[in-house]
Amino acid sequence: MSVPRPPSQLSLNVNRTERSVCADPATPLLYVLRNDLECNGPKYGCGLGQCGACTVLIDGVAARSCVVPVRAAVGHVVTTLEGLARGERLDPVQQAFIEEQAAQCGYCLNGMIMTAKALLSMHPDPTDEQIREALRFNLCRCGTHVEIVRAVKRAAVLLGQAGQQAEPR
Repeated sequence: MSVPRPPSQLSLNVNRTERSVCADPATPLLYVLRNDLECNGPKYGCGLGQCGACTVLIDGVAARSCVVPVRAAVGHVVTTLEGLARGERLDPVQQAFIEEQAAQCGYCLNGMIMTAKALLSMHPDPTDEQIREALRFNLCRCGTHVEIVRAVKRAAVLLGQAGQQAEPR
């Protein structure tokens, strides 16, 4: 049996705000986000980094927060689903998922949106194949895959119309 490490004071940049938490540096980032910082966008799914429900952006790159130790987020910018919107104004990716009705139960939605956001920052006008490849490790049990692909395509159009980059600000 391993001996738990004493908690450390850690500084995190989450959703454009510097936050301080007291946690064991090996604690999964997901736990700190949900339990300490009250970010409920990332979900606990499998705990193994395989389903995508816990996806966040770290410096704009999609990461599975259930397998990333919180110490790895120190000095980086973490964006959760809550951090995409600007006040009452949804991010174009979020808006596209609503417009295309790309959610059924909604459990995978966080991972799908965050992964789509990262994809669109790299490929502003992705092909269907690029979208499917980017999302292939995000599990959706409800079968809304067609709507999800349409939502990502719509998000690309909305971002282009707004003249925006898909990267978090």
